[in-house]
Amino acid sequence: MSALVADPATNCPPGWVPMAARGIRLHVSPQCGIVAGFVVEDQQRLISMMHKAPWVGSDLALPAGAPPHQAHLQGDFFCAPFSDASADAAPLHGWPANGGWQLSPGADGKTLKGRLDRRVMGASVAKELSVTDDHPFLYQRHGFTGGRGAIAVANHAMVSLPNGGHLRFSAKRWFETPANAPETDPSRGRSALRYPAKSTDPRQFPGTDGAMVDLTRYPFGPAHEDFVIGVEAAASPLGWTAVSRPMEGDLYLSLRNPRRLPMTMLWHSNGGRDYAPWLGRHRGCLGIEEGIALPLLDLTRNDDPDIFARSGQDSALNLIPDGKTEVRHITGCIAWPTGEPVRDIWLEDDGLVICGEQGARRTLPIHGDFLDL
Repeated sequence: MSALVADPATNCPPGWVPMAARGIRLHVSPQCGIVAGFVVEDQQRLISMMHKAPWVGSDLALPAGAPPHQAHLQGDFFCAPFSDASADAAPLHGWPANGGWQLSPGADGKTLKGRLDRRVMGASVAKELSVTDDHPFLYQRHGFTGGRGAIAVANHAMVSLPNGGHLRFSAKRWFETPANAPETDPSRGRSALRYPAKSTDPRQFPGTDGAMVDLTRYPFGPAHEDFVIGVEAAASPLGWTAVSRPMEGDLYLSLRNPRRLPMTMLWHSNGGRDYAPWLGRHRGCLGIEEGIALPLLDLTRNDDPDIFARSGQDSALNLIPDGKTEVRHITGCIAWPTGEPVRDIWLEDDGLVICGEQGARRTLPIHGDFLDL
């Protein structure tokens, strides 16, 4: 079990904006809108599960053309367009993940509003974050006013798994890799999954060597860089991802509306890139990127391009020239002493119920209506 960890939120970096409520604290950067220093006080422990790249804060020079967010890679940030650099001459993951944010904290320190300094496909972009006393969650809302077109979006949380962990999900129809691996040149990096490939069983996903890989555990290889997508079942009442760390005895939670954000995208970064700034040392990082990015599903789009529309799920965030649209997400972490995998999660009255595969159970206070399910 983990000992009491140092509280990074008490040392908020210069220029960052702190947020805190009873039992939870974090800080937000005006550069790239990054949420970091995320700490929850629970069961007389300080739970800190977010990843921070080893080069952050160092004087290491990034390669020419690297997206700005890479220099600050940690915590959680918002992407629009996700996994794309074609719109608005933006770097990878769009201007929300790479531009500047004007941040305005609330008087009580429990809320924060932000305004992106650039437009995204013609839309202005706003950020609203909030925390609540005794809730182990950060409530995130990103709103778009105006603009035109359909855009891929996702939150980009990164969980630190130095000793491995168990992954569990709300019901998925299938898991799928994109057309190409993150690194196609073997001199630069390597992957453990086949690209493209598809499976309805996350414990039986095609690997590069012909063997099957278990996507429900981290890591699934000694040194690999992989990206795989889970597509939500059409009837899921709540979209969730849960990552338990047995050695540390804690649990990361990600919650979303499965009709608005029907894709859970998993970035396994575990020593699989050999060039700067990665240098084979970026390990134990699991990106949990909840969103919608239909262009990544090459196999599915070729077989059934209308599969989301027919199941009542969004295939993109559609901007409204004379209106508004938004993305909502809840993220948090708690003590989970048994470290067991999660069996199920559901909303019940004003609580979030979590059940483990070996019988552990917790009910957490939550603003369940926030996700507009």
